[in-house]
Formats: sequence, C-alpha cells, structure tokens
Amino acid sequence: MTCLPPLEVSSSRPKPFSATQSFPGRYASLAKIGDFVRDIAQNSGFQDFAIYSIEMAVDEACSNIIEHAYEGEDKGQIRCSCLVESGVLTITLEDTGHPFNFSQAPIPNLSDNLDDREAHGLGLYFIRRWMDEVYFETSDEGNTLIMIKRKVNG
Repeated sequence: MTCLPPLEVSSSRPKPFSATQSFPGRYASLAKIGDFVRDIAQNSGFQDFAIYSIEMAVDEACSNIIEHAYEGEDKGQIRCSCLVESGVLTITLEDTGHPFNFSQAPIPNLSDNLDDREAHGLGLYFIRRWMDEVYFETSDEGNTLIMIKRKVNG
C-alpha cells in the first residue's frame, strides 16, 4: 500500500491583482487596450466567451471616449485600470473629455425594422449586455466608466 502525504489545505484567498495603463486617445490604441485587458482576463481564468465580451465592451467604450468625449483623436488620454479580486474583474476607464450623462442616453428601440433604426446608439446597450454591472461618473475632471465582470466556473 502506498501512503500519500496529506493534502495541503490553504485558507488564504488569492491576492487581488491590479494594473493601470494610459493610452493615447486614438483609434490605433484600441488594439493595445484590448490586448491589455485580454491578458489580464486570460491570466485571471476567465472563459473565452467572457473574455470576448469584456474586450468588446472595452473597445466600444474607448471608441465612444474618442468620438464623443474627445470629439476626435489625439485630444486626450484613456486611462485603463483593471482590478481582479475574488473572481471579479473591475475595469475602470477614465478620460478628461466632455462630460457625458450616461443615465440620459436613449434606450434603442430594438423592435424597429433595421432600415428604420438609427445608425448609432447601440454601443451603450451592448456594453450593458456584455458586462455584469456598469457605472458611470462624471465630474469637472472628466468621465469615469466602471465595468464589472464576474467569473463563471464551469
């Protein structure tokens, strides 16, 4: 009979991990921002579809920052912070652009015929669908978008 050593049981939880990086507010930065967020999500054990959802939400949000907050490229920075704690990824995007009232954004009418719909306006809808929680803050210093995704085991 072979005797195995006792299993090591640890009561410690994984330590929180955070990383922050600033990117120029230009469309060419979107791939680098996506790489930054994807690497963190992958290294934190998120599943492929969750990683895809996270990337899409971040890409849409950063595109909105460039287009709406900065009204064009190279007019400011996008600061992206990621915090991973207890299976939850919190992504914070900050800009110093024009204030935006997130709560006043119109909800798109998805029942309209495709030909009758607005050409824009689905970005915030998709961000809300892709992420588990979305919060928006605005101040004299700029805008802060906080997006939360929880890891699903299985």
